[in-house]
Amino acid sequence: MHIPEFDAIIVGGSYAGLSAATQLARARRRVLVIDGGRRRNRYASHSHGFLTQDGSGTAAIAAEGKAQLLAYATVTWLDGTAVQAGASGDGFDVSLADGKVVYGRRLVLATGVIDELPPVDGLSERWGGSVFHCPYCHGYELEQGAIGVLATGPLSMHHALMLPDWGTVTFFLNGAFEPDAAQLAQLAARGVQVVRTPVARIDGVADVVMADGSRHAMAGLFVATRTRLASSLAVELGCALEEGAMGLFVRTDEQKASSVPGVFCCGDAGRMAGSVAFAVADGAMAGVAAHRSLMFGLDQAAKPPSIFSPAPVTNAASSLAR
Repeated sequence: MHIPEFDAIIVGGSYAGLSAATQLARARRRVLVIDGGRRRNRYASHSHGFLTQDGSGTAAIAAEGKAQLLAYATVTWLDGTAVQAGASGDGFDVSLADGKVVYGRRLVLATGVIDELPPVDGLSERWGGSVFHCPYCHGYELEQGAIGVLATGPLSMHHALMLPDWGTVTFFLNGAFEPDAAQLAQLAARGVQVVRTPVARIDGVADVVMADGSRHAMAGLFVATRTRLASSLAVELGCALEEGAMGLFVRTDEQKASSVPGVFCCGDAGRMAGSVAFAVADGAMAGVAAHRSLMFGLDQAAKPPSIFSPAPVTNAASSLAR
């Protein structure tokens, strides 16, 4: 049997992973964070809607979180990519791309997702700068200007109906979606202009240039991307997945436990849609739940009266003594 190197291994050192690791570190547990350095929002310069950090740089928030985490003596940080994971003894082996293998009693996946943009010229170059997916994160800064929605499928209808709260909206169908009569009435009621001419490219700040040469000048453009898991670890471990509106994500319970005992998942990889604020909240829950499972066992952690309530005294004494 392995001697556990770590109480918990966190795969992913962005907002969710940092938050999970902080909870475990504050419980004086031995924590390893493995980070490949590819935050989902690395294309956006600033973050909005996160309490006390509204308007802060996305990289600065992550860097400050890392610095604060590393002040805890029980935390180890490893720059690298986890390429394989599997159950081993009463914990998990995690293999890195450089051949190193580490072992921990609990595993927290904060591996994120990858956005897949439609193949429109000029779109990917503006991703995070003037092309977005989250109105709550980026809509306010468009100053109630002209906002475009580039259709990718039925989910774009939701975007088009939401965004009039942030500006004057034009819905570019681009052959990807056709509203029915009831939906057209909804769009009209919200003041949304519908354009069916195919899109040729995105130019300027976020100008939509049509196949007929006409141009629609936009302050910003919103696209409902498809997402895919950024790591195969959850699949390799046998974690159940769920199909969301944007793509597959890892199914978790309210405490961010996956279907595999001892594996927790937080952040964008473990929810249908996310933001920095959601990721931090998810990570905190995963870290607390992972710590609870270390104290009281996986069965007690899975069905607590409340997340902070103690396990029955008869069980707690024997569990904590180990």
